[in-house]
Amino acid sequence: MRLKCSDAVRVTGLIAIIVLAATNGNVRAALGLQSGISLANLDRTCKPCADFYQFADGGWIKNNAIPASSSTWGNFSVLAARNRDVLHQILSSAETSKNPAGSNRQKIGDFYAACMNTAAIDADGTKPIDSLLALAGSATQQNLAATLTTLHGSGVDGFFNLGPGADFHNAALNIAQLRPAGLGLPDRDYYFSTDARTVQIRAAYVAHVTKMFQLLGDSAAAASAEAQAVMALETQLAQNTLGRVQTRDPASTYHKMTLADVQTLAPALDLPAVFAQTGLPSTVAVNVTQPDYVKALSAILAAAKPSDLQAYLRWHTVHAYAAALPSAFAAENFDFYSKTMQGVPSAQPRWQQCTGATDRTLGEALGQFYVAQTFSAADKARALAMVKNIKQTLRDDFSTLSWMSQPTRQRAVAKLDAFLLKIGYPDKWRSYTGLPITRSSYAQNLVHAAQFNSRDALAQIGKPVDRSRWGMTPPTVNAYYNPTVNEIVFPAGILQPPFYNSKADMAVNYGGMGAVIGHESTHGFDDQGRKFGPTGELANWWTPEDAAQFNARAQCVVDQWNQLSPEAGVQENGSLVQGEEIADLGGLTIAYKAFEKWQAHNPRRILDGFTPEQRFFLGWATVWASQTRAEAIALRARTDVHGYDKFRVNQTLSDMPQFDAAWFCKLGDAMYRPPEQRCQIW
Repeated sequence: MRLKCSDAVRVTGLIAIIVLAATNGNVRAALGLQSGISLANLDRTCKPCADFYQFADGGWIKNNAIPASSSTWGNFSVLAARNRDVLHQILSSAETSKNPAGSNRQKIGDFYAACMNTAAIDADGTKPIDSLLALAGSATQQNLAATLTTLHGSGVDGFFNLGPGADFHNAALNIAQLRPAGLGLPDRDYYFSTDARTVQIRAAYVAHVTKMFQLLGDSAAAASAEAQAVMALETQLAQNTLGRVQTRDPASTYHKMTLADVQTLAPALDLPAVFAQTGLPSTVAVNVTQPDYVKALSAILAAAKPSDLQAYLRWHTVHAYAAALPSAFAAENFDFYSKTMQGVPSAQPRWQQCTGATDRTLGEALGQFYVAQTFSAADKARALAMVKNIKQTLRDDFSTLSWMSQPTRQRAVAKLDAFLLKIGYPDKWRSYTGLPITRSSYAQNLVHAAQFNSRDALAQIGKPVDRSRWGMTPPTVNAYYNPTVNEIVFPAGILQPPFYNSKADMAVNYGGMGAVIGHESTHGFDDQGRKFGPTGELANWWTPEDAAQFNARAQCVVDQWNQLSPEAGVQENGSLVQGEEIADLGGLTIAYKAFEKWQAHNPRRILDGFTPEQRFFLGWATVWASQTRAEAIALRARTDVHGYDKFRVNQTLSDMPQFDAAWFCKLGDAMYRPPEQRCQIW
């Protein structure tokens, strides 16, 4: 039997909570503790064992509508908005101050001021990118290599991307990576799926591209023909592109070749000419991530009419800079990519757009000021202590796994011990010397930034991997694991409430930030991460028996998620989200064990009527409180490797017997999953 939200909680559990909660107020008053839980966020009409997400977050959902300028709104968004307010204050001050020329403060202030000056943007028209549009509009098979080199180096997508990346079999060295690029729709499947929603999106996309050509001054008839040519060319590219699930296997995207090999495979790309123009030595190895795509692309380019190449490249040029062009371009870009694709009614206020753009473009320049205001040495020390505790707990856990043999266990521990930990902000800040930023043109600043970043990226090819670099800016509310560096990275932006609250009890902190740390740590051992060794090389360090055991346990996660539907007509793809959901389950399990270790040496207290174990799980649920528009749900189910937020709570917890024990769930409760049906890896 499945209990509804209105059914009674277990009587034994309720009695225990009432008895233990009797002194709750006195304990809090005496110790000055906060539980870290907002009682207003709860939905008391729903019982924990019926739908824990609704119980923990129903009040929050009721009281927090999605802003008109957002596709989703949750506690991640709330924290990001708080961080953005700090950045806005920094930028407003820099904008109005007299700053030394060439300083980071001058650059962030002038960049922000140029972005805010919509009158100047409208007056400039397309002037800042006219040279790029003209170059795109003169493309032929004969000059295509030179044309693409300049456009790629100026931030314009087209056909392929050439950049640095660690050699999977020598992770200390960056080699050239040749990847597919240049689709205007979010995923290859949008070009082929026949459901009504996708057919509508394809039609809207062609209409959008048509409108953008008209804004560039083309006649209605010419714009329509050009848009059809773009759609036909992109469809050909999509036909030869691997799907997202296929690329989850690292081996499927590693095909190391010489430059001569690539030229033989794809002569129309003329990659030797690209290398020569960018100054790359011809001896540098190239990883062609999708050889079949590159081979097909060569044939497509050789057969394409010059007018089709020109239409495609002009479209991708204006698309790259649409948000920085006059209001008609920006509005049309928003109308398709935000309103049509994600259901967002209104654009963000200009100051929010410009704050975000500054963070994306000058993230470590702006991030230095953010860190100085928000993230102390004590904050970093506390975060590092929690990371080390959870890392040690995972290390201990390896020794208890019945399904893992000793040889694999030893190698897993060696990999874990080799983790590079990055907390808060870089030890070595990025230099923006050589990047000109002025108040005269927002779009020109973006072009200069794209050129600066392209030069920086290409300069890394053939050189040792710089392990000090960060892939996120300090204010970012996120974290990541990088398998080729074997690092876990936690920006200052996420090391704040509700993830980590220095004034709250540690149960909630372990359920929030502890689970995030556990999540990123277990990414090193998910379906992708487990295929890389301690120094970042692609390596099979598992015995065949252990690999089979892991794959069977991972398939359990895939099968569970394949059964979930976040919205009518929308299905989760277990194969796509398995890495994140393996990390959710493993990370929360390890965080709980780390919390138990902490709790064993600290007083056991009831706060706000909840036991420490219950507060741990409330901490996990709290960070996932959110609402998402239906259009965005459909988009993310196709393209996002993360599952739906509600399922990240309920699905994960239903696999944990510790949750059942904390909330007294039993057979018949919706949150209870019989042991033989549970997934468990770590």
